Amino acid sequence: MALSDASLVALRVFREVAERGTLTAAASALGYTQSAVSRQIAALEKAAGASLLERRHDGVRLTAAGRLVLRRAAVVVDQVDAGARELAGLPEEDESTIRLGWFATAGAWLVPQALLALGRTHPSINVVTREGSTPALVRALRAGTLDLVLISSAPPFRAPDDEIPALEVDTLVERSLRVAVPAAHPLARNDFIDVDDLRGQRWIAGPGDPWVMGVWPGLDERPVVAHTARDWLAKLRLVAAGLGITTVPTSLTAILPDGVRVLPVRGGPAEQRRVLLARLPGPMPEPMARLAAVLRAAVLETE
Repeated sequence: MALSDASLVALRVFREVAERGTLTAAASALGYTQSAVSRQIAALEKAAGASLLERRHDGVRLTAAGRLVLRRAAVVVDQVDAGARELAGLPEEDESTIRLGWFATAGAWLVPQALLALGRTHPSINVVTREGSTPALVRALRAGTLDLVLISSAPPFRAPDDEIPALEVDTLVERSLRVAVPAAHPLARNDFIDVDDLRGQRWIAGPGDPWVMGVWPGLDERPVVAHTARDWLAKLRLVAAGLGITTVPTSLTAILPDGVRVLPVRGGPAEQRRVLLARLPGPMPEPMARLAAVLRAAVLETE
């Protein structure tokens, strides 16, 4: 058996695993059992004559052979899907369609502003978007299901991943992390918060690592997470209700609900955050370049 004999199902499953990062997540997305996904991956590896995935405690990682197969699998799956659309009489997705991924806070300010500007100047460019975490967006970029991604980065500002070839990454903006507090909270009386005064506070964080999703990274104690919310607007509404405090990027200050103050923190290491625009290396099609340009311009308008 050779790779040329691999089934389309196996290629589609492999692409989904590469994008989702785990066999379990891929199985859920495809509506398969995990054992079915495992069998498809095993069959593809047998056809390729090489291990395509490195199994780790936190998921899977592509091997060198896996990266090669993924590039080819993405093309095959896209071409078959395009043929299915044509047979069904559906319009083709041409080069003027761009698939943009963005992390949560970018969708609250940067993405709508940029797409509005693009619609005014280049209405023929169609942008399809989806939200995701930075790791998920990078995986989707590698899998070929996204063309451009807006991702976040924190010190020490490492590359988004260590895959080869390296992604093309452009820093759109770097700003300080801040803390959102209820307007009636004692911490809101001054124009800044001393880092020591963050001890003993009740925090509102997102699911996952609380220090990444809502707790001040330099806090030197185990945080008390009073509420967990994925949506940033929900977090800010909880802050406005006086139910806790949370970290926010400076960019969200323009969309704060009433009853919330956002303040800088003094003392301890500076907590900077970058917004990055990433893509696969290679020539950039003109529609993609136009979208990248309006994203950069939208950032400058908020400076």
